[in-house]
Amino acid sequence: MHILLVLAHPLPESFAASVARTAQEALEASGHTVDLLDLYAEDFDPRLSKAERSGYFDVPYDTSAVAGILVRLQAADGLVLVFPQWWFNFPAILKGFFDRIFAPGVAFTHDAAGGRIVPQLTNIRLLYALTTTGSPWWLVHFYMGNPVRRLLKRGIANFCSKKLVFRMLSLHDMDRTTDARRRAHLEHIRKVLGAV
Repeated sequence: MHILLVLAHPLPESFAASVARTAQEALEASGHTVDLLDLYAEDFDPRLSKAERSGYFDVPYDTSAVAGILVRLQAADGLVLVFPQWWFNFPAILKGFFDRIFAPGVAFTHDAAGGRIVPQLTNIRLLYALTTTGSPWWLVHFYMGNPVRRLLKRGIANFCSKKLVFRMLSLHDMDRTTDARRRAHLEHIRKVLGAV
């Protein structure tokens, strides 16, 4: 498979960057090809422009401003997202990636009768999210209801593709974790992605 690996963290020395490197190594060791899209390093602008928003229902929708990334997404069989959760949500740059790249005519089309949107990313067969949270798992799951997982699985995955494999691997309580837990988490990622 050809995997688009999207990294959304501003610091090249971050744990997220280590996760992305581990994921890439594991996937390539299993024979997959990987296209690393480091949103910060590539200076991705997450802001949906006035022209993009005002033309949202145009057919065809004008995607020329992000055409290069769209080609990379459409060439992929799988999508692996690496990001921290900040305030129980996506980093702004990743939210902007969804807003601008998961666009009409690319990720979905509008149902002409005004009903559900129709998935268009049928090339994407797997979506993995590799993430960290500063909060303990019980707070994320029981108090907050795991909003990032819900948005990815019920929203983005279900509305943009059909029958893809979804998996989310999270390291919770990141602000108080140990080196041993971080190393164990990287090994878990290596094992899981090595079996893809």
